[in-house]
Amino acid sequence: MNLFRLAIRNIRWNAFRSLAIYLAVVGVTGMLLSTTLIIRGAEYSLNSGLQRMGADILVVPAGAETKLETALLMGKPTNIWMPREKVASVAAVPGVETASPQVYLASLYGAACCAVWEMFIVVYDPATDFTVTPWLRDHLGRELEKGEVIGGHYISVPPEWENITLYGYGMELVGNLAATGTGLDQTLFMNMETAIEMSKVSRVLAEQALVIDPGLISTIMVRVVEGADTHRVALDILSNTTEMVPIESPNLFGTFRSQMNGLLWGFFAISLLIWGLSMFLIGLIFSMAANERQREMAVLRALGATRGFIFGTLLSEAALLALAGSITGIIVSAGGLYMFKDLLAGSLRMPFLFPSLPAFIGLFSAGIALAILTVTLSALLPAYRLSRREMAVAMRE
Repeated sequence: MNLFRLAIRNIRWNAFRSLAIYLAVVGVTGMLLSTTLIIRGAEYSLNSGLQRMGADILVVPAGAETKLETALLMGKPTNIWMPREKVASVAAVPGVETASPQVYLASLYGAACCAVWEMFIVVYDPATDFTVTPWLRDHLGRELEKGEVIGGHYISVPPEWENITLYGYGMELVGNLAATGTGLDQTLFMNMETAIEMSKVSRVLAEQALVIDPGLISTIMVRVVEGADTHRVALDILSNTTEMVPIESPNLFGTFRSQMNGLLWGFFAISLLIWGLSMFLIGLIFSMAANERQREMAVLRALGATRGFIFGTLLSEAALLALAGSITGIIVSAGGLYMFKDLLAGSLRMPFLFPSLPAFIGLFSAGIALAILTVTLSALLPAYRLSRREMAVAMRE
């Protein structure tokens, strides 16, 4: 007798019981994987966004910390302004290698060039920038010229247009940055020369003129000297400058991280509770099935099957059901999250970036292993009891 062939036949012969276990595994695996993917996706998105910015410290006007986080995290409109002279003050602080200003212009709503409802416009300084410049160096081999822009992942040129047109000014999109799941994906980067030209054209061609004051900036991106203590440099910036607040990169989005962890770990705790209940119910189903199958197992013993063979058959049934259910649950949950990831991020008001392929393969494997372990452990005690039953007693019952 073939162990797995017999297990498959038993699954077919007991269709209702098998379907109940299969659906339980699908639900539990899908929920656990979905929760894990959301947690990992949010963390992956935040880390990708911070890596894209490349700054060790961000300096903003006092009181604008929350506005900055909202702007960078979700691409929301914001008004953050401070004098450009502040850049020199920050650059003079010991331990600062580069201080690069950025200007946040008015966000556009319903922009035809953007796959999302809002678009965020960031003006950078080519002479000091280290956010966009590395991409330009690796992919374009030169700096942006006047009239050229770099877009986040969601920025695109409409099929019926030749260029991106904002405030009546046409600009060439020369490339897109990789996805981060944050507001950077819906951000348009340009140099000050392009921004000033767009402002001039807007006074004639746009419904509302774009006003740019060259003497104002929104934030200062700081990169510290290699080997320097970032926290020490941040404290020096705070003490040596006025009306500015330095935010260390690891502490960026701190409020959001706390809220996100509380929400998502709550989901995870509920999932674990459901996992425990499902394990109990699956074990109960196997116990009920074991009582019904005593005569069947006695016949197999009479035909020469050993106790070990019967025990292995029952566990093989459990493992096969767990394997099929976990694969289905993972495919359904991962596919659903991938299709509705933007809706999910908007509903939970959090960034989300699907984990990399190696990370997803690891989660896929862990989900299958957990499902097989769960169902096998649930079936272990009923299978052991049934395999140890005396043949004569089982036949009488």
